[in-house]
Amino acid sequence: MFALPKANSVTMTVPRTHGQARAVVPCSRKFGTRSHPLLAQHTRARSGLVMPSAVTQQIGFLGGGMMANALIRGFIDKGVLAADQIRVYDPKQANRDKFESLGAKSYPTNTEVVENSDMVFLCVKPAVIPKVLTQIKPYLTPDKVIVSVAAGVPISKLVEHTGPDYKIIRVMPNTPVLVGETAAAMCLGGTAGQEEEAILMELFSAVGKIYTLDESKISAVTGTLAAQTVYGASKMVLETVSHPGVLETLAAQTVFGASKMVLETGSHPGVLKDMVTSPGGTTIAAVHELEKCGMRAAFMNAVTAAAARADEIAEM
Repeated sequence: MFALPKANSVTMTVPRTHGQARAVVPCSRKFGTRSHPLLAQHTRARSGLVMPSAVTQQIGFLGGGMMANALIRGFIDKGVLAADQIRVYDPKQANRDKFESLGAKSYPTNTEVVENSDMVFLCVKPAVIPKVLTQIKPYLTPDKVIVSVAAGVPISKLVEHTGPDYKIIRVMPNTPVLVGETAAAMCLGGTAGQEEEAILMELFSAVGKIYTLDESKISAVTGTLAAQTVYGASKMVLETVSHPGVLETLAAQTVFGASKMVLETGSHPGVLKDMVTSPGGTTIAAVHELEKCGMRAAFMNAVTAAAARADEIAEM
């Protein structure tokens, strides 16, 4: 089983008080107490709390779909970016208007976003990545950072269209970024180094967790692919066992609590399962039925299928 390395940043959580949002304060292990040269230490008041806003770069997004929406709203909501630091292109005027309403700046072409951004997120479908990179290449400069969140597109494919002299980062997040609980992995390519890694750590530490991995760990059975599979499966579980209202909330809280126990206790999921499956009890009866239906094999097959599909996309 592949184990994720420890993240290069940690967070301190300010206790939640009534009517106030949680403050997540990123702390860099890599750079200690010194500010990174590309990060400015200034703060902004949000929801009655003083929130860190360390990233001063202009951040662009090409594509305004679900992932871009989750990232943008998450960064703004958690205070890691001010809305006026964000530039967005989407072919649909309605989507551009939506981001304008948040305070971001939208442009009618992707090249204008690149021209006016220091770091550009590619939030488009994998199939159109080559076309987009071809369009924006004349506007790239060695100091700009390209961040791709396109599933299954390896760094080699990105560099093939940009050339080797650009800062390329591949990131695999998931949509819980919107609620500050993303599980993301990144790998560095081209000329990207610690400076660019620090900025991504700063951004994503405000909306979840991010880990730096060798790319070979991503396209196989990666933590992110497995997380996406389990995330989808947990949605199906909630859809099946919950009902509107209180029961739906209880079901969701049950899944959240179980996940939190795995993350915070450090215990193996099997150990935690044994803690609640008393002989002759209701839980062991339910687990018995799941095993009869091949649930364990179904999960294994789902993760394998996701990894295989990622490899197929990478070969396109």
